[in-house]
Amino acid sequence: MKETVLDCNIVIFQHHNIVKSLYLPVLLILFLCGIVLVYWISLMSTPTSTDTVPVEKPPIPEDAAVATLAGGCFWCIEAAYEGGMAGVYEAVSGYAGGDASDASYRLVAEGGTGHREAVQVFFDPAVVSYEEILNVFWQQIDPTDDGGQFADRGFHYTTAIYYHDPEQKRLAESGKQSLDDSGKFDDPIVTEILPFTGFYPAEENHQDFARKRSGYYKAYKYGSGRGGFIDEKWKQ
Repeated sequence: MKETVLDCNIVIFQHHNIVKSLYLPVLLILFLCGIVLVYWISLMSTPTSTDTVPVEKPPIPEDAAVATLAGGCFWCIEAAYEGGMAGVYEAVSGYAGGDASDASYRLVAEGGTGHREAVQVFFDPAVVSYEEILNVFWQQIDPTDDGGQFADRGFHYTTAIYYHDPEQKRLAESGKQSLDDSGKFDDPIVTEILPFTGFYPAEENHQDFARKRSGYYKAYKYGSGRGGFIDEKWKQ
């Protein structure tokens, strides 16, 4: 009996030593992986010289209609309309709402300006309707989240529709109610519908981001949880 116990103690002691011997190498590997990850994120998120060069596009007609939509990260909302949607002239990332006299990525992210990240969609209403513009918008967001969107948290990432006239307000409210009544979501729709008060275009390195940094954009879209959410809710 004593020999059996002794043998067991020896096995346990040997196992403990093996685990102990592996502990430091595993920690070192995890540490190095962390450094590589931080470096990669820093590298991918730092604007390059081409990020600050505008993508050449035809001018927006003076009679173009405009929709102003806040759906969390403006890269993702802009990309939804920049993919060749018929009747859309251009989508511009920027900052909407708020009462501060200026807005920039840094100021808005720090809070206090009252702005949301938003996108202005310029379109031809003879080709694509405002309702269709809104339908695309609803399918890019989680309209039940009142604290941000997916991995991006904070007021400036919350959702809103800024209407430019009474008809846009009516259509936005009608669309919101229809989505609420559809049963698509278990929780109530909290996207705000507000009068348009102003818009500040974002810095050039944020414009056309999905085109300029397509690899990083795709990784971000799915890494943040947005891509998987859209696939689950709308691409069944």
